[in-house]
Amino acid sequence: MLSLWHGIGRRICRVVGLAVAQRLSQKFPSKSTFLVERHARAGEEISSRNSEVIHSGLYYPPNSLKTSLCLRGRDLMYERCKAYNIPFKQTGKLVVAKPDQRSYVESLHTKSLKLQWPAHSPAEAVSHPVLPTKLLYGDEIHEMEPDLSKDIVAALWSPMTGIVDSHSFMESLEKDIMESEGGELVFASKVIRVDRYRKSSFAQNSPDITAAEEGWVVQASSGGDNYAILARNVINASGLSSPTVLNSILPKEKRIPIYFARGSYASYHGPGVSRISHLIYPCPQTGPSVHAFESLGTHLTLDLQGKIRFGPDIEWIDAPESEINGSEDDIDYWTKKLVPDESRIPDMHKAVTEYLPGVVIDGLQADYVGVRPKLIPPGGGFQDFLFRTDFPSEEAKRNGSNAMISLLGIESPGLTSSLAIAEMLVEDVLKVA
Repeated sequence: MLSLWHGIGRRICRVVGLAVAQRLSQKFPSKSTFLVERHARAGEEISSRNSEVIHSGLYYPPNSLKTSLCLRGRDLMYERCKAYNIPFKQTGKLVVAKPDQRSYVESLHTKSLKLQWPAHSPAEAVSHPVLPTKLLYGDEIHEMEPDLSKDIVAALWSPMTGIVDSHSFMESLEKDIMESEGGELVFASKVIRVDRYRKSSFAQNSPDITAAEEGWVVQASSGGDNYAILARNVINASGLSSPTVLNSILPKEKRIPIYFARGSYASYHGPGVSRISHLIYPCPQTGPSVHAFESLGTHLTLDLQGKIRFGPDIEWIDAPESEINGSEDDIDYWTKKLVPDESRIPDMHKAVTEYLPGVVIDGLQADYVGVRPKLIPPGGGFQDFLFRTDFPSEEAKRNGSNAMISLLGIESPGLTSSLAIAEMLVEDVLKVA
């Protein structure tokens, strides 16, 4: 016997899915919102393996979703942290440059002054810049951060950058969902498949499944028991598995390619950083033969206890054929890539001493590893967040209703953007009658 629900369904395993479910449960309290998560708790994949940085919205093209959603998400994040007593600190960040990189930080500054306030920003916000920054040169830089290399001749100060306790943030979203009238968290529940629900196509094979409108049948398994959710809408915010879920409903020739990048972090205990008080980012590698937007460089971050770590670096890994073909046969293959690797330390040390020469290799220790979802291969340039909409039928497509929305390539600044992504989906994209 299949258990059936009719409402807003989603399969998620990261902070963005939590943010969307929280927003839906608050916006539509009389409708059912089921958050279906295959792990025993939320945030087990990308969301718990990052730098926990609240990004300011500095790096990406001005008209991109990454820029607008990061700017809006940054402000929503700070607002929520203050309202819910979530631990955070607005540390500020320095993007540091050697002589040949000076033009890069200067161009970032020029761009920051021209950025417009994103949609849904409060009207009173336009009275001040959306992204205040300041260029620093020479002694100004070393007065702020004396441990920096004397080769650093220019820096961009971004005061809106901060750090957050991501686990407390996710717990606050969970609490809102659990306390809402129609929200429900369904953990340790593996989605087996997603099918379009058309009344005519299901009438013969599954006469017990009936609904007044079209939508999606999400079949899942938990503790050996199978069940199904009959959902009006599905938000596929499955992090590393989002492309797999989408590809499962697409013909082979239309499936999207999948790429993943492994990023290692190292903790540090040693000399050369005793006076550090802000986040330090090198200039990201740019140009035709280097990483470009694939990585922001091996940067220095602080946690809320003041401990220092460096990372992430970038190492491309191959997805198994089962992932590309929309199968979940080896859905956890990426967990094999999460073992910290001391062999990454020499290259990380080399990158770090470009701007912090006092850091010693013996003080670096492999800490943890994250995997980032990519929609383009190495050297592919900039890739924006991608929101793809699929419909159960042509009629639904004409009406723009009963959609499955897949959130793809939601890597950094995904944590910062999470609340803004939820706001955009619920207020602007998803049509719920």
